[in-house]
Amino acid sequence: MNDAVSITRDLVRCPSVTPADAGALGVLERLLKDAGFEVHRVTFGEPGTADIDNLYARIGTEAPHITFAGHTDVVPPGDEAAWTHGAFSGEVKDGFLYGRGAVDMKGGIACCVAAVLQYLADNGGKPQKDGRGSISFLITGDEEDISVNGTVKLLKWCAERGEKFDHCVLGEPSNVEVLGDCIKIGRRGSQSGTLYVDGVQGHVAYPHRASNPVPDISRLIVALSDEPLDHGSAQFQASNLEFTSVDVGNTASNVIPGQARAKFNIRYNDNHTQETLRALVEERLVKACGNRIRARIVWEYSNSNVFVTKPGAFTDLAVSAIEQVTGRKPELSTSGGTSDARFISSYCPVIEFGLVGQTMHQIDERTPVSDLEKLTRIYRGLLDRYFV
Repeated sequence: MNDAVSITRDLVRCPSVTPADAGALGVLERLLKDAGFEVHRVTFGEPGTADIDNLYARIGTEAPHITFAGHTDVVPPGDEAAWTHGAFSGEVKDGFLYGRGAVDMKGGIACCVAAVLQYLADNGGKPQKDGRGSISFLITGDEEDISVNGTVKLLKWCAERGEKFDHCVLGEPSNVEVLGDCIKIGRRGSQSGTLYVDGVQGHVAYPHRASNPVPDISRLIVALSDEPLDHGSAQFQASNLEFTSVDVGNTASNVIPGQARAKFNIRYNDNHTQETLRALVEERLVKACGNRIRARIVWEYSNSNVFVTKPGAFTDLAVSAIEQVTGRKPELSTSGGTSDARFISSYCPVIEFGLVGQTMHQIDERTPVSDLEKLTRIYRGLLDRYFV
């Protein structure tokens, strides 16, 4: 069966908890090969990480080239006994399809596959009847974990083959409350670090012989947190720096610790790059330390850069397709965390539009069957508008 409900069910029944594939990519491979796609299964790995299976499939050889992206890996189900229906059952009950990944994001993948298969069947098996145009799928099994052997490497592999993408739709669960309320057109970047403050260890009865880093790190946390990093931009809310832990590694109440450290994360907008953001925070730290406090920041590696697909013809096309099916004009949003769109944005404009994300990662993750059917119609409408 090539409808979205059947494809979602078949995918959910594969317990593909990262890094296991459990047959999920095989479900897609069979469907796409039968429709005439050239399908590649590509495995990536590196020392210290699990090998990850990925899929790239394309039909057509010419521009314009639209690709649908997503991931078939899922987070663990948690206590399976707590599920009303089996975590990997794909059971349909009272108008809902249940199972881990139903929302995030096997349902989204199923809808875009179903829409593409319907579109091709109605157009003689080609993206356009005159032979122009291409449709492809970029599907990974490494999004819910460390994301090093998935989309980022699959894109590089495609580029080395000479593949060029004009636009991408990522089927992540972008909607907040109801289908059609939100398109993600960008994401803020993410940068983590640890603030270290060095003191001198000593006995609490003789504080003049020690240098206590605890009051100092408290002052620095306030100084770095209080002053805004910016006031937002045209497409983004303001950047924010949040401290998430403070530790001195000291179990003794009569010892002044020799060091204190605090972890933090910054979600930043397009007023900054990683380099300029780090420089700004370092500059503020130096100012707050003065000539007395000894402090430094150790920055973590980050591949979560800020990106935005600015409103234009492609976003207008998506909005039109959504409005036709749902009657809603979606918000063009840049809120939320990170996704594989951060990698795709280096290759082509990308938008995220999928199911409603309210139950993702929860016990009894589920999606209305009606939303699967509507999302398929939205993707189909997008294809009709894209290949005009």
